[in-house]
Amino acid sequence: MYKNVLVPVASDHDPKTENAMTVARLLLDAGGKITVLTVLETIPEYIMSQLPDGQMEHNRKTMEEGLSQDHDGADDVEIVVISGHAGRSIVEYAQEQGIDCIVMNSHRPDLSDYFLGSTAARVVRHAQCGVHVLR
Repeated sequence: MYKNVLVPVASDHDPKTENAMTVARLLLDAGGKITVLTVLETIPEYIMSQLPDGQMEHNRKTMEEGLSQDHDGADDVEIVVISGHAGRSIVEYAQEQGIDCIVMNSHRPDLSDYFLGSTAARVVRHAQCGVHVLR
C-alpha cells in the first residue's frame, strides 16, 4: 500500500473524481495522506497583460475553495493548486513531494491522443512512482 497518494483533478471538476478518490483511499496505508492536485494552465504573457490585476490569484483561490468544498471534512486530504503544463507539472510535483502513487482518471482515447498525447499518457510514461489510471 501507499503512504503518499496524489489524485490529479481536472480544473473542470470531472464527475469521475469520486471514483479516483475511492481507489486512492483503498490504496492508502493507515495514517497516509492523499493530495488532490489541480494544475491551472499557464496563460501566455500577451494574454495576461489584458487580464485584470490579480486574476490568476483569484482563479487559484476559486479553484482551492471548490476543491475544499468537494472534499469537506476529509482529514486525510490536502488540496494543492499549481500553475503550469498539466502532464509535466503532475510528474514534477510527484517527484518533489515524494509521492509513491498517482491515481488519475483518463478519457477514452481518440485520434488526437495519438498526435498530442493525453495528460494521463504523459504521466504514465514519465512518473517515477506507481500510476493507477481509471477509465
